[in-house]
Amino acid sequence: MNVFVVATLGAIFIITITTFIIAFTPLREFIPGYSSTKLKKDATQLALKADSLSFALKKNEAYIKSIQKVLTGELEYAKFNKDSILAATEEVQSPVNLSASKKEIELREQVAKEEKNTLPASPKGRSQKSK
Repeated sequence: MNVFVVATLGAIFIITITTFIIAFTPLREFIPGYSSTKLKKDATQLALKADSLSFALKKNEAYIKSIQKVLTGELEYAKFNKDSILAATEEVQSPVNLSASKKEIELREQVAKEEKNTLPASPKGRSQKSK
């Protein structure tokens, strides 16, 4: 019987130590599906750089198209202004209607009524009943 107890405790000890070593050391990066924190940071930085580069590319393309218009004579030089070109390329956010619809207001009222009906009794009422 003592052999089984010692073997069981030894197995539990080895499993616990292995789990802690894997969980709290860089070994966890070798587990399939677990990405490293450095990889996540790099991916985030690259996504931000790609976004800013695409924005700069749009600005440059608009600027080049405007220069081409001036050079081909489609646009007068007096109307050509770099600031107005860059302002034209900026995306304008359309206004969003955030007011509640009639259905949403009715749903809110219904939920409020249900919450009032299902609220438990006050703590004072409970303490008086338990005495």
